[in-house]
Amino acid sequence: MSKEAGMNSFTGGASFLYACAWAAEFPAQALLRLRTDWQTEPVVVLDGRAPEEWVCSLNRLAERRGAAAGMTRLEAESMNGLSPQRRGPVVGGPDLRLLKRSAESEAAARAVMLECAAKFSPRIQEAGTAEPGSGTACAFVLDIAGTERLFGPPAQLAERLREELAAAGFRASIAVSANFDTARMKAAAVRGIAVIAEGAKAEALAKLLIAALSLDEEYAATFALWGIGTLGELAALPEAELVARMGPKARVWRALARGEAEHTFEPIEAEFALEEFCEFETPVEQIDSLLFVGARMIDCLVTRAAGRALALRSLTAEMGLKGAGTHGCAIRPAVPTIDRKFLLKLLQLEIGTHPPQAAVVRLALRAEAGAQSKVQLGLFAPQTPEPSRLDVTLARLRAMVGDERVGSPVLEDTHRADGFRMEGFAADGGSEAEMETAPRMALRRVRPARLVRVTVRAAKPAVFRDQENSYEIAAAYGPWRTSGCWWAMEAWDTEEWDVLAVRAEKLPSGAKAPTYLGADTARLKPCPFKTPVIPTDIEELSAGAQAHNYFASDTARDPPTGWVPRSCPDTSCLSGEISSQFAKSRPDTSCLSDEISSRSAKSCHDSQPSLSACTASSNSATIACLLVHDRARNAWRLEAFYD
Repeated sequence: MSKEAGMNSFTGGASFLYACAWAAEFPAQALLRLRTDWQTEPVVVLDGRAPEEWVCSLNRLAERRGAAAGMTRLEAESMNGLSPQRRGPVVGGPDLRLLKRSAESEAAARAVMLECAAKFSPRIQEAGTAEPGSGTACAFVLDIAGTERLFGPPAQLAERLREELAAAGFRASIAVSANFDTARMKAAAVRGIAVIAEGAKAEALAKLLIAALSLDEEYAATFALWGIGTLGELAALPEAELVARMGPKARVWRALARGEAEHTFEPIEAEFALEEFCEFETPVEQIDSLLFVGARMIDCLVTRAAGRALALRSLTAEMGLKGAGTHGCAIRPAVPTIDRKFLLKLLQLEIGTHPPQAAVVRLALRAEAGAQSKVQLGLFAPQTPEPSRLDVTLARLRAMVGDERVGSPVLEDTHRADGFRMEGFAADGGSEAEMETAPRMALRRVRPARLVRVTVRAAKPAVFRDQENSYEIAAAYGPWRTSGCWWAMEAWDTEEWDVLAVRAEKLPSGAKAPTYLGADTARLKPCPFKTPVIPTDIEELSAGAQAHNYFASDTARDPPTGWVPRSCPDTSCLSGEISSQFAKSRPDTSCLSDEISSRSAKSCHDSQPSLSACTASSNSATIACLLVHDRARNAWRLEAFYD
C-alpha cells in the first residue's frame, strides 16, 4: 500500500488510529546510540555469562559479515582477523567488535525513545521490550486518532516520528493502521514506513510469516505439518474447523491474521528524567577519551530539555571505576543553560580538579531541568558579561585554590563563632535588596586567628603578647562564654573578651587607662569616634536603664546566625537630661598623648595581619580587639579588630 493511498483512506478521520514505532536489535542500538565512532563498524552484542556467552543482537554491518543471532562467543571471535583458531586476516572488512550487553544502557535508551514518542501523542502503550528472554526489540504504539490538525495526514506524522527517532540515534520502522495488532505486526516486519488503509488490513498481513503470532512450539509445529506458513494462509482457513482442531485460541489467531482482533489500549505514563548512561568496552584512563563520550551525552540531554522549552540547571556525573569503586562530580551553572560547549567545559574543569582515582568503566550523567533564563537588555544600557564566563572563571579558580575557597559565604545555623560555609554562586532572579544608608561599625576578622600569649590577673586578661610586641590591656569586658557540639569532634568551649589595648612602651606616664561607656557587665561598645571615649560628667546610667548586651544568654549567641553590628549605646534608655548631656559631650583625650588619641581610618587587609603592622603603619598604639580563650585547648587567640 503506498503512502498516498494510505493518506486518502484516512482523510475522513478514523475513530481508532494507531502508529507503531518498532526498533529492532535494540541492545545493539542502545550501545551504539552514544558511540558515533562505532556506528561504521560491525558490532555484535553478547549476552549471558562466560564462557557460555552468545550473540543476542547485532547491527547490519555485522549481519553482512555473516554474523547471526545465537552464535557463541568463540564463533564470533573466529570471524575476526586474529582468531584463536584461524590465523591471518579475514577478507571482507574490519573485525567484529564484541560488546557486552548493558541493561542500564537499554533502560536509558528506552526512556529516550519513549520521550520522542510522547511528542506526538500522550497515549502510548509498550508493544515490545528488549528484556532478556522476551526478544530484542523495543516498540511503542501511539494512539494518533485526532492528531491530523497538529501533524497532518498519518503518512506525514509517521515520517516526522521516524526523523525524530533517527535524531535521537534510533533506527525504527513505523506502521500506521486502524487496528492495534495490525500496526504492531506490520512494523516488526517492514523496514521504513507502512500506512495500511482501512479495509486492507488482511491484504497487508497476508505475506507475513506465521511466526509473527509468537506461537508455542507445539502449535507452530502443527501448522508446519499442515503447510500453513503465512498469515494469509491461516486467515483463509474456516473458523469452525480450525477451532475444533486447535481449540479456542485458534479463533484469536485467525482474527489477528485478518486484522480484526480487538484490543484494550493500556497507556503508560512517560516519566521525564534527564539521564544518560554509557558503559565502556575497555577501561578509560584519559580524560579526553571520557569527554568524547560525555560530549555526546550532554548533547542528548540538552536536546531533550530543549524539546520541552527547558534548560539544564545542574549536571551530575557518576563514574564507575575499575575495581567496583565509584567517583562523582557535579556542576551547577549560575543560570540554567543549553549551551553544550559551555557545559562540556565546566565538566572538563570539574573532572580535571577532582580526577577519578582509577580507570573509568562506565559513565552516567543526570541533569536537573530548569526554566530557561531570559535577560531583557536596555536600549542604552551597556551589555553585561555572559554568565558562562563567570562560571568558567570560577571553575578555574576552584581548580587552583580549592572548592572551599571559592563561592558565596552562607551563614550556618549554629552558635559557633564565625560559622559559615561556601556555596556556589547562583542567580535567584529575585529583586535586589535595599541598601542600608545608616553607618555601621566594621568588625574585621583575622583569618586565620593569631595565637597570642595572655597574662591573666584577677581572672581578667591584663597583658597579651604576639611575636613582636607586648600590649597592656587598658579595659577588658567579659567573659562571654559560648559552647556547643559537645558530642562531636568539632566541639567548642570558649570565652570572649572585648579589650582595649595599648602598646606597653607607648603608654605615657601618668595617663589613665581609657574606658568605654557601659557597666562592668556590658559588652564593649565602640563608638564611631576615632578615639576611645573617656567619661566626663556622665558617671552611670539612669535608674532602670540596662547595659546593652547583644547576646541573650551565656551559652548562645543572639541571633544565632552571626554577629550583630554594634554601634554606640542607645541614648533612649537614659533620662532626658543625661541623654542631652551625652549628645553634647565630646570625648576628652587630654590625658593621652597625641599619638595614642589619634585613630587611623585605615584598615589592615592582610589575611594574617601583624599587630604592629595594624598599629605602627597608622601611627596608632591603641587597638580595640577581640580575644578568645579556648578553654578546651587552653589557648588564647586574637580573632578580630574593631574599627
